[in-house]
Amino acid sequence: MTARVVRVGDARAAAARWVAREAAAAPNFAGAFLTGSAAWADPGAVLPPTSDVDVAVVVTDPVAPPKLGKIPWDGVLVEVTYLSWDRLASAREVLASCHLAGSFRTDTVIADPTGRLARLRAAVAAGFAERRWVRLRCADAESRITGGLAALDAHAPFHDQVTAWLFPAGITTHVLLTAGLRNPTVRLRYPAVRELLRSHGRMDVYEELLGLLGCAHLPRERVGAHLATMTRAFDAAAAAARTPFPFSSDITTAARPVAVDGGLDLVARGLHREAVFWIAATYARCLKILAADAPGEQGHRAGFADLAADLGIGSPDDLPRRAREVIAYLPRLRAVAEEIIAANPEVRDGSTPGG
Repeated sequence: MTARVVRVGDARAAAARWVAREAAAAPNFAGAFLTGSAAWADPGAVLPPTSDVDVAVVVTDPVAPPKLGKIPWDGVLVEVTYLSWDRLASAREVLASCHLAGSFRTDTVIADPTGRLARLRAAVAAGFAERRWVRLRCADAESRITGGLAALDAHAPFHDQVTAWLFPAGITTHVLLTAGLRNPTVRLRYPAVRELLRSHGRMDVYEELLGLLGCAHLPRERVGAHLATMTRAFDAAAAAARTPFPFSSDITTAARPVAVDGGLDLVARGLHREAVFWIAATYARCLKILAADAPGEQGHRAGFADLAADLGIGSPDDLPRRAREVIAYLPRLRAVAEEIIAANPEVRDGSTPGG
């Protein structure tokens, strides 16, 4: 049977229907907007079967409810996150946020009962490409690197320690994507920054970023083997999962096309090194689920240890050194970000108030 072709615009409409049906009647509902790749993509483009549609549901609560996660809906996978109005207090705050600003550069609002989201979007769109805001967003991404690495906990389980290093190390890509006015995407951050750096003739920097991650040297066959062992852990964790975690909906049968098939697609296209980040992140999450809900499933740890060793983390003792390597690279990263900002004709000086 031929798989159904879904256009980005149709997927966005499906997400809007989910909001209208499942979220809009709640007393704390304040609006909703698209985030992630669906907010950046051409509405006429085909939504890959390895992608979902990210939606932020805005609530009036000072503290937002936990992330709802991935939900199959009308033939697409909708990923729902709740966001408090306090996070959207002003256009200035949004313009300075590397993760929020991109959601308002175009009209991504899908529910707006008060009109406040539309006013916010207009102000953010007006200032999005101004040099001062681009620089502030790059600084925001860099602070997430330093803050994350400073929080490494030597007493945590090994898979949690690797996760705590992996995500800040991967935010190096977000600094550059932010500088290039591109989507600081999560799973596909390395393919995205590869495209950006190729367009600027800086593939030397790209190899350095892969080196920081520890996968620059890995051949396709080795990455494929790691993906296979992660897949076995994924299936075991998806079957065993009971304890709720913020990422729980990412380790389910419904999410398998994203976590597993997405990796297979990258490897098949020769982007095996680019697949390593999400293979490692997903593998660590699977081990966290298995530790909580299937402690007898110890066999998957060996495969994760092999993957970590290939990334230069043979034991927890290696993580402080790997963290220092990332921190030491930040001045160069900052300089390259400035090069990208300076070369971009879309970036302009301005004085948008962003109130």
